[in-house]
Formats: sequence, C-alpha cells, structure tokens
Amino acid sequence: MIQNTEQLSSYHSMLDTYNTQDLVNAFVDDQANAVQAVQAAAASLAAAVDAAVPRIRAGGRLLYFGAGTSGRLAMLDCVELNPTFSWDKSRAVARLAGGDDAMNEAAEGAEDDEAAGATELRALAPTANDVVILVAASGRTPYVVAALQAARAAGALTIGIVNNPGSVIDALAEIPVVLDTGAEVISGSTRLKAGTAQKIALNSLSSAIMVRLHKVYGNLMVDMRATNNKLVRRALRLTVAASGATRTAAREALEACGYEIKTAIVVLCCRIDPGEARLRLAQAEGSVGSVVQSGKA
Repeated sequence: MIQNTEQLSSYHSMLDTYNTQDLVNAFVDDQANAVQAVQAAAASLAAAVDAAVPRIRAGGRLLYFGAGTSGRLAMLDCVELNPTFSWDKSRAVARLAGGDDAMNEAAEGAEDDEAAGATELRALAPTANDVVILVAASGRTPYVVAALQAARAAGALTIGIVNNPGSVIDALAEIPVVLDTGAEVISGSTRLKAGTAQKIALNSLSSAIMVRLHKVYGNLMVDMRATNNKLVRRALRLTVAASGATRTAAREALEACGYEIKTAIVVLCCRIDPGEARLRLAQAEGSVGSVVQSGKA
C-alpha cells in the first residue's frame, strides 16, 4: 500500500511545463493544506501538551528524535528553546539520524539504522518524566521507530508526529499527532507541505508547553535571554509593556536584575529588590502573574 505522502499528485502532472508564476503559485497554494492538517490534529497536540507538562514540571526533559527533514525540523525546535525561553539546554536534547553532521549534509541511509535509534535513546538514560518527541513523515522510519520502542520500554511519554495515518509510529506512540498532508506537489518530497505541517506542530507543541510552564506573561516572551543588542532592546520593550514603567525605570531595573526580564517586572510591579523578586518567583514556579497579583493584594 502506497503511503499518502508517496502518492502521485493528481493536480500538477505537468508541473515542469508551468510558467514561473504558475509554478510558484502551485507551491505556495499547496502550503494551505499544511495548516489544515495541523488544525485537524489540534486536539492531539493539546492532549500532548497536557500529558507533557506534569512530567516536565517534575524534572523531565524534552527529547527529540528524527531523520532527514523531519529530524532537522525537530533539531531546530529543540535548539531554539534556550534563547527563546531560557530553557536549560540539558533539558532539551535532539538526536538526528546520522549525527549532527546530518544537519548540514544529507545522510539518507542513516534513517534505516534501527540499532542507532535505540542506542542513542538509551544513552540519554530516559526516565518516566521524560517526554520523547518522535518526528517522521512516513511514520515508519526505522531509526525513529526503534527510538520510540526504547522510550516506551523506559516508561517515557512518547509523542509521535507523522504525516501518514495508520503508520507504525501512529500505532505505537502513546500520543500520536497525525498531520495528514497527502500527496506533495513534487511527488514524495516531504520537505514541502509535510515538513511545513511538522514545523507548525512542533512550534505549537513546544510553545504551548513553555506557556504552561510560565515562560510567558500575557503574550510576552518574558524569559528570553538578552544575548545581543537587538535582544537587549527587546527586553526593554517587554519590561515596559509588562510593568507600565518608564523606559528609564525599566532599564534601571533590568540592569539591577542582570537583564532577567521576569525579575525586573516583579521588581517594578511589587516595588521590591531583585533578591526578593527572585524568591517570590521561585515560590510561584516562575509565574509572573501570580507574583504580581499577590503583590498588589
């Protein structure tokens, strides 16, 4: 049985004869199907968030496994958690079939290495609090399937993100997220809308987890790391927006708090020193909203 992602598209059989505008339109228009596929899987993504958060709060990690385009997208989602949310790098780990070199140079044969998938998962010493996110468009990539089986054996939560219903990973993952994107404009090229759907799903999953972990205040990215001049300016804007303070007061608070945006907001809103602000945030599991509300009571 031919998988959905391997089907020949019935819409663009003469793709190579299109003029340039029609060619671009064919690719762009097909991406709308990626959004629709993720929307159809939104309930599964929500279930994954709700299952993951208690484990992460208990000290678990986010462990990503994938191959090819799917693995590169998983790696991208993983590495961006630290600068965006100050998420501890040791608690977000990605493994790509073929190793880190496969990020820059395709290692297509590596996806068939079952032993590597299982070995690399076990090497991370997974526990029941860990959340393993397994990404494979086909839903049957041997490297990813083996990692999934090893993760389940260790008692970790397994979330499978696939583009083919009824696949092996769909059946084995504790929470499958099926993004049924169907045939590609270029037949079988899952770097197109299948990859786009995976990117949306991964962003939505990890971002929602971070919101639940109080890494966001309102819709403000208050746990961002200000590591360059652009981000320092952004930290100032965020602090002003969250606290209502003047730019001068916000800058002074940020400098006193080592550019910890959360701490600066609490300092400004509750009129306390940085040490007390950090203590209150720790007691509130990092929730700026809880601290600010209790400080105003």
